[in-house]
Amino acid sequence: MQNNISPAAGAALGIGLILFLIFLWLAFYLFSCFCMKRICEKCGVTPGLLIWIPIVHFIPLLQVVKLPVWTIILLFVPLVNLVLLVMVFAKLSIARGKSGWLVIMIFIPLVNLAFLPYLAFSE
Repeated sequence: MQNNISPAAGAALGIGLILFLIFLWLAFYLFSCFCMKRICEKCGVTPGLLIWIPIVHFIPLLQVVKLPVWTIILLFVPLVNLVLLVMVFAKLSIARGKSGWLVIMIFIPLVNLAFLPYLAFSE
């Protein structure tokens, strides 16, 4: 069986796919940062430019949930980071006036995509 696709067309298709995935990831990242910014503002914390910088964007969130900034170091410890994230998201839910049990949403595939927007855009 003969392959009718030229190597140049295959390379162009691969590059196009990679660029599309990068664009999709960037759009998702910017939207999640915007949601975190809204959550911080609704809780009375001004996040500034920190909210747009990877890893550092947790500092305003830690201020919202009243945890010390040094706990950001725990995000680099395996398994401890999972416990910390669940705890931070549960406290974020409580800070926004929602139930802490809402954090269960982050464990359900596809539903977890609605967790931050729900906290950011609900009243």
